[in-house]
Amino acid sequence: MTAKIRPSKGAAYARILGVGGYRPTRVVPNEEILKHIDSSDEWIRSRSGIATRHWAGPDETVAQMSVEAGGKAIADAGLTPEQIGAVIISTVSHFKQTPAVATEIAHLLGTGTPAAFDISAGCAGFGYGLTLAKSLVIDGTAEHVLVIGVERLSDLTDLEDRATAFLFGDGAGAVVVGPSKEPAIGPTVWGSEGDKSDTITQTLPWDVYRDHSTDEVRYPALRQEGQAVFRWAVYEMAKVAQQALDEAGISADELDAFIPHQANMRIIDSMIKTLKLPEHVTVARDVETTGNTSAASIPLAMERLLATGQAKSGDTALVIGFGAGLVYAATVVTLP
Repeated sequence: MTAKIRPSKGAAYARILGVGGYRPTRVVPNEEILKHIDSSDEWIRSRSGIATRHWAGPDETVAQMSVEAGGKAIADAGLTPEQIGAVIISTVSHFKQTPAVATEIAHLLGTGTPAAFDISAGCAGFGYGLTLAKSLVIDGTAEHVLVIGVERLSDLTDLEDRATAFLFGDGAGAVVVGPSKEPAIGPTVWGSEGDKSDTITQTLPWDVYRDHSTDEVRYPALRQEGQAVFRWAVYEMAKVAQQALDEAGISADELDAFIPHQANMRIIDSMIKTLKLPEHVTVARDVETTGNTSAASIPLAMERLLATGQAKSGDTALVIGFGAGLVYAATVVTLP
């Protein structure tokens, strides 16, 4: 007789229960960036919408920023650290290949012995983590999951690269996902286009430093083909965003907020136009003062909308992340 495996028993649905964010104390205006590149404040603002960004100090590590944001999200959810059953960290700027920084963060938060792991999905990383968290809760593998997007992109910024020096910032954004009696995280539309992987990439792999010659090897930094990425984001990601709305059975008129990856203000404005979002929809524009924080950008923008009252608990929001890979993930959520 074949043994039968007992099925998992989880929640019927999942929702975001709490949100938290951390921005480093150092604020870097465009004027500081202009010390290294031939440009102007007007040019940077017109091309990206960015006026300032936050850069982490020596003590504001990936782990420490995550602990700050994660602790706020747990408290906002009305939970204690011991109630977290899994910790998912999305980052591309934790420089240890192993162990996963998630284990250190889980320990520092006092969560006990949860499952803890890192994922690397660039600027779509929060969406990937949110999707995994939802599945864990519904499957019953974990009742409450902490998802953190965190970056120290200042460590990967080439200050002499006129195309990218002004783009990137540091920070951490976190959410807690837990059980829900009604649908509150819609189906995820996600994917990858690996044929475009060279459009956003690290200049050199880390192993170059293992056995390099006497030739000068410059420290790795982020590079991107700006125009190619812009066209892809504007034309292709608007389609993905619309598909996420369709999958959730939500129309643009029913949305309360739009929280896209904070890559570029022009991309955001173009997506609003293509999606035909009504004027009543609140749009996150955190990029102006936070810059592009990759995996951290959506939860940081979400936290700011709620903290400033621009969005409120129970609002319906469309979120979409897209970036290096090229990868993307979009879904509709109910705000905590």
